[in-house]
Amino acid sequence: MLQIIQESAQKVTKTALVYVAAGLAEIGGCYSFWIWIRAGRSIWWLAPGFALLALFAWLLTQVDTSAAGRAYAAYGGVYICACLGWLWVVEGIRPDRWDVIGAGVCIAGAAIILLSHRTA
Repeated sequence: MLQIIQESAQKVTKTALVYVAAGLAEIGGCYSFWIWIRAGRSIWWLAPGFALLALFAWLLTQVDTSAAGRAYAAYGGVYICACLGWLWVVEGIRPDRWDVIGAGVCIAGAAIILLSHRTA
């Protein structure tokens, strides 16, 4: 029984780390487009953006689930939290209570999707 618990904890930890890394890669990649178009920066901002978006796509393939759609759906909740972290750290805007409540609901949904026991 202890081994099953340890294996589950390792799976959850790996998935969480993959999702956090994927979130940072996706936001960084998208932000490079934002900087290029909205801030009028050099087109060379797209080079690291493309690399980060490719890394993001690869990272999502590392999630231990049998269905891609399920991995992407659960990632959505993590992505929302990562975006709010980006808002705070990079853009200097502190998330308000509604942001935090919404992010909590999204993380709960992601956990339900990923951690629910399925028979098939």
